[in-house]
Amino acid sequence: MSESAKTPIFTLSEKRSIYSLSGVLFFRMFSLFLLLPVFSVLAMDLEGATPFLIGVAFGAYGLTQGFLQLPFGMWSDRAGRKLVIVIGLGLFIAGNFLAAFVDSIHWMIVARFLQGTGAISSTVFALIADLTRPEVRTR
Repeated sequence: MSESAKTPIFTLSEKRSIYSLSGVLFFRMFSLFLLLPVFSVLAMDLEGATPFLIGVAFGAYGLTQGFLQLPFGMWSDRAGRKLVIVIGLGLFIAGNFLAAFVDSIHWMIVARFLQGTGAISSTVFALIADLTRPEVRTR
């Protein structure tokens, strides 16, 4: 058996990093996409809801996240990836709690914008790349 077949691909430290950061992304995506199929139906019960405002609330997350991916990436280069991930998760969780307790579509729009400000996906991927060895990074 060759030497490379005996050697694990990732070290224990790399595995821990990959699994924990994957868990962070899973939490974020699961909590968002679990709601998507029923969002418009539930939003119709909110005060002041119109199809247009429900569409704005639905798109607010993606719009905010799209605009903030690059600034968050540059910020993580300066301030450190872990700090940006923690702050981004905090903003996302705050947006989730706000969204859970709103009674008007206008506050739901604010909550969805707040959720989108936790734009950490690219920062998580960058941290995974930072924490793995160059020879296994592309696996």
